[in-house]
Amino acid sequence: MLLQCGMDSDAGREAQRASWLGAAALDTLAELNEMGLALLAEQAAAAASEPRPLLREVGALWRTLDREARRQAAAAPYLLLDAGFADRERWRPGAPQVADSGRAASPAFFTVPGTVEAARLCFTYAWHLARAESSAARLLLGMPPGCAALIADLSLRRIDSLAERHPEWLRPRWPAHPQLWRELLLAAASGEARALARARLHGLTMLAAEARRAAGTAAAAAAPAQAAGAGGRVRLTSPAGTASTAPSPRSPARP
Repeated sequence: MLLQCGMDSDAGREAQRASWLGAAALDTLAELNEMGLALLAEQAAAAASEPRPLLREVGALWRTLDREARRQAAAAPYLLLDAGFADRERWRPGAPQVADSGRAASPAFFTVPGTVEAARLCFTYAWHLARAESSAARLLLGMPPGCAALIADLSLRRIDSLAERHPEWLRPRWPAHPQLWRELLLAAASGEARALARARLHGLTMLAAEARRAAGTAAAAAAPAQAAGAGGRVRLTSPAGTASTAPSPRSPARP
């Protein structure tokens, strides 16, 4: 009974999110997810000689799903693809290319012909959400507010150019966790509401944890600049609870 109540509560929260976001945004999300799942299955077929664990899971299960099961899998309340939407450095204006920044470029996950078009659609969707519904971008894409602001400032032409030049940014979400994908696809195949709600909840939990880590990293990076902007002064609190501002030990005391 407790499990049933918990799952019903989770399903209710998903329904509330869907109501808040609106049908158009969720319909586009489902369309992108179905495209992403098909892309994964196509990549699995192209790399049949030595498929990665995620490709084995998705490729084998996707072929067994009927149209309704595929629709249920694609209706996950988050984008099943990612393009580094939580990576602030990637989206900064004038950010150097990966090859020029001293960081080794990761090999592309997708190499099939439809990758560039999929990247263009996902990048544009992310850009639209960042501009029009930054809260939806955080919920559906795991995009922290700082990244949403950077992406929203880009022009449509720039977004299109990034997709054309960097389709390798496009990856499945959680490529190192094939069990999450297996759970989602098996739940979709079963058609059981509780199994689907549980699988979607696991994905939302992972996405929320990633967003918290990204926010913590951004806050840690901003802390030195904020300290410098404070003019080298620190805030002290007396035992009585009153606060005063004193020179930092690094700065000379004023006469």
